[in-house]
Amino acid sequence: MSDTTPPWSQPMPDEQFALMRDILAAPSPVGLEAAMTYGVLKPYFARFAPSEWQLHQFKGHAGVVLDTHPGRDDLFKVMIIGHADKIRMQVRSIGEDGKIWINSDSFLPNVLIGHEVTLFSEDPQAPGQYRVIEGGTVEALGAIHFADPAVRDGSKGIKKEQLYLDLQIHGENKKQQVENLGVRPGDTIILNRPIRQGFSPDTFYGAYLDNGLGCFVTAEVARLIAEAGGTDRVRVMFAIASYEEIGRFGSRVLAGELRPDAIIAVDVNHDYVAAPGIGDRRMQPLEMGKGFTLSVGAIASEQLNRLIESTAREHGIPMQRDIVGVDTGTDGMAGVLASVDCAATSIGFPIRNMHTISESGNSRDVLAAIHAITRSVQALDALPDPHREFRDNHPRLDRAGALGHQGAEKPEQDAGSKNAE
Repeated sequence: MSDTTPPWSQPMPDEQFALMRDILAAPSPVGLEAAMTYGVLKPYFARFAPSEWQLHQFKGHAGVVLDTHPGRDDLFKVMIIGHADKIRMQVRSIGEDGKIWINSDSFLPNVLIGHEVTLFSEDPQAPGQYRVIEGGTVEALGAIHFADPAVRDGSKGIKKEQLYLDLQIHGENKKQQVENLGVRPGDTIILNRPIRQGFSPDTFYGAYLDNGLGCFVTAEVARLIAEAGGTDRVRVMFAIASYEEIGRFGSRVLAGELRPDAIIAVDVNHDYVAAPGIGDRRMQPLEMGKGFTLSVGAIASEQLNRLIESTAREHGIPMQRDIVGVDTGTDGMAGVLASVDCAATSIGFPIRNMHTISESGNSRDVLAAIHAITRSVQALDALPDPHREFRDNHPRLDRAGALGHQGAEKPEQDAGSKNAE
């Protein structure tokens, strides 16, 4: 590979892939995100952040924000947001036969069957202390032989109420055996599948790309900004939010506390081209391996989008436009949900099999997002007055230029020209 080949067109370096794997593997389900934010990202930030940068921590959740210019509210403030919380399962009740009945949260029930999971049980005798239980699998039917004919032939599916965690409990007093482990209603269960390299070049697969990938991108943008000497006119806040998977409740708190002038959410997107059975929906042709995605619609700022798209084009960073309708579906909504006046948009990368144990993505899309955001922040920093830039330059469709019909026939030549032929 030539030294002139841009990084988003190269395979992801091993060290960077290892960081991405560590971030995605951190056990950080909804409400318990500190394994990722404090256990992985805080030490990583400390490796490169200048001493004048500050890490904000919060009381009600484990989200963190790395701030380049703490206290400088006069600067134009840009918040880049990934979210650390993962969808999870939870214990509902324990049966006399030792089955641990669970909910499916935001998983389709059928995608969980047979998969290895990890249960985190809080010690009833020492609240705040957690134990790990491994070796269990999620089940529902026991065997095909016990299923109704309609389930066996596929005309009916598995209901969420049928899901249970099987710890292979046997012998006498099975329920008591489980209770003796300290397992209680509300305990968290997550999928056990760290990412690994995929078969096709530059691909990877595993659990919880949603949204460890957004946190990885945010952290890497912070590193690149630090290595480039920081910013002058722009105060950048690299945010790792909580509670996104249950309603985007964490990022709106961060926006309300720190009041950014612009928000760039970073979250996974769908590979609609590869999605099975949705051709009649005429979805936008987002595709894995074709670059990062940029949201258009909802509250996405046309001005912020224009800057990002122009920057991507200038540097040859591959980009795909995504249509989001009335809601971005991401932490890009944090500003409006917190009643903060800010320009906002959402950047992503198409993945397959979202909310399963086999989510898959392309590392070049992720790298494209990292470098597009980094260079866009630097482009903002180069503006003479970013505050006035956004206040004074809202698009004016009443000034749109006329576009003539492009398919008209060419005018006939005059008679003299015909005679000359």
